[in-house]
Amino acid sequence: MDTARIQVKAGNGGNGCISFRREKYVPRGGPDGGDGGNGGNVILIATLGMSTLIDLRHNPRQIAENGSHGSGKQRDGADGNDKIIKVPVGTIIKDFETDELLADLTEPDESVIAARGGIGGKGNSRFKSSTFQVPRVAEKGEPGEEREISLEVKLIADVGLVGYPNAGKSTLLARTSAATPKIASYPFTTLIPNLGVVRIDQEQNFVLADIPGLIEGAHKGAGLGHQFLRHIERTKMLIHVIDLSAADGRDPIKDYEQLNLELGHYNTLLTELPQIIALNKIDIPEAKDNVERVQEYFGKRKVFPISGITGEGVNSLMQQAYRSLQYLDAKAREQSESTITIEPELPPEPRVRFELHQTDAGFVVSGDEPKRAVVMTDFENEQALMLLFRKLKKMGVINALARAGVKEGDTIHIDDFEFTYSPKVIR
Repeated sequence: MDTARIQVKAGNGGNGCISFRREKYVPRGGPDGGDGGNGGNVILIATLGMSTLIDLRHNPRQIAENGSHGSGKQRDGADGNDKIIKVPVGTIIKDFETDELLADLTEPDESVIAARGGIGGKGNSRFKSSTFQVPRVAEKGEPGEEREISLEVKLIADVGLVGYPNAGKSTLLARTSAATPKIASYPFTTLIPNLGVVRIDQEQNFVLADIPGLIEGAHKGAGLGHQFLRHIERTKMLIHVIDLSAADGRDPIKDYEQLNLELGHYNTLLTELPQIIALNKIDIPEAKDNVERVQEYFGKRKVFPISGITGEGVNSLMQQAYRSLQYLDAKAREQSESTITIEPELPPEPRVRFELHQTDAGFVVSGDEPKRAVVMTDFENEQALMLLFRKLKKMGVINALARAGVKEGDTIHIDDFEFTYSPKVIR
């Protein structure tokens, strides 16, 4: 579950209120309509302790709260609550339609607003002036952004299962997750890495990879050594599964030593990856005879006798793996915090409030500000239309149209709205 595709919808802004004071002995009370509240944002936050997107796969639509409408007596509406989405550290977020990269959350607690909430509309008390004393107009709330985004976790797995063929890696993966790898009693049953999600608790999970069995000469490409060893490079730690049953006359200790040699020959950094030792197949009588000898070999190092078939000792093994991952994440975080990077200051880019294009269908005005102005206008209200004209004039749209040669009767397009141009008003 390292990919997901979800829909995010930010909250709409609340509508402004049209209201006038109505009190005893105040026959001509002024406007007192309050503003609408802002809609909540949809925010993605990189969270330690998570490694998969499994929860989002089951909840593909995430919606933030709308802002409340304004009311009389200049009471503003409450802002909508943000929708917080926790994702694993290392999650790449892209716009699904455009494939635009929105964020690469590589640090814990790093966040990005995937959909921005709409701003609340102004109440009529905000439009009172010496020449406009009885404003019967208020703004509508701005709609919140809505988009479809794709998420991808960069890491293929947190923990890799390594061991010789038939050591029981696939059985262990099937026991600890919902993965269904092929399992049989002959070597090289697994030909491709299998992934499973181990869920310790809510929002506590990690990805476990069953790396196909490595053999002597794997670092030279024997079998499919190079292909599988590359997968191990991308894990944070390893669970070394040792077959205690000594099947086919193999010696568990020699298998352990030989596999580590293969890892070191391929890349010395692989030998530095933390390893947890799992002594598998203790449900078999022959394996019980080898437990004491192998434990003596490892000395004070903690090992985990387990049975992938019966599940004995498996919970303890997985909990230890999760604790080790938490420790590694905390250590990586400390190292990143100790590294200070000074970014050069770049001059601010010039602000472009809108763009104007002439087409066969008329003049097209694009930009966030003019779009926001029209979507927050109540087109059933004549005063609101006049207010829209003033907004467009203030941001320079009307003068830009005049310079472009607009004539009375020409069509103007702003977002999905269409107007007929007049020198004095827009109808």
